[in-house]
Amino acid sequence: MVILAVIALVGGVLYGLSGLEFPLLTLLTGHSDLVLYLLMFLVGISIGLHEGIWAKIKQYHIKAFLIPIGIIVGSLVGGAVCAPLLGFSLGQSTMVASGLGWYSLAGVTVGNLAGAQLGSIAFLSNLMREIFSFFVIPPISRKLNYYTCIAPAAATSEDTTLSMMIRFTDEETVVLSVFNGVVCSAAVPPLISLCAALL
Repeated sequence: MVILAVIALVGGVLYGLSGLEFPLLTLLTGHSDLVLYLLMFLVGISIGLHEGIWAKIKQYHIKAFLIPIGIIVGSLVGGAVCAPLLGFSLGQSTMVASGLGWYSLAGVTVGNLAGAQLGSIAFLSNLMREIFSFFVIPPISRKLNYYTCIAPAAATSEDTTLSMMIRFTDEETVVLSVFNGVVCSAAVPPLISLCAALL
């Protein structure tokens, strides 16, 4: 999955630099909002396919929200801390951090709200977060605890990094991982919009 994401990114950059035009790719880039809606629909399907997930989550009650809330707050604080270090405004930096690893949504949404340059930064930053998660989940599971493995994955803990959770944690953590991914994914669009208001 990581290799495919990197290949897709490099291929897209090379295509953009080449000046070539393929009708299908031109159509997709011209209708990025429709592609985004399709992506969100597919994420909804993946959530619906997890049978019994809601019954298991009910056992945790309000405590199940502690992990996603901690991840969201930590990501926003990290974005705020990085703002002066990187020369970005508070709104710009927190917009990028609000992607929570969902690079496709973050790139398009931030690009629409704040321009192509910041959209590209949001895309690459959140893509790197997802790739980084694949490498840090195994040592975190060994050195710290299973719940901590969910933090670097953020919104991706319900889909792309879920395989790592299944392999390196236990069943309870996997359930919380899926729940965390659902909450974080749902939080990304409003978080980006709220941070955009700071621009």
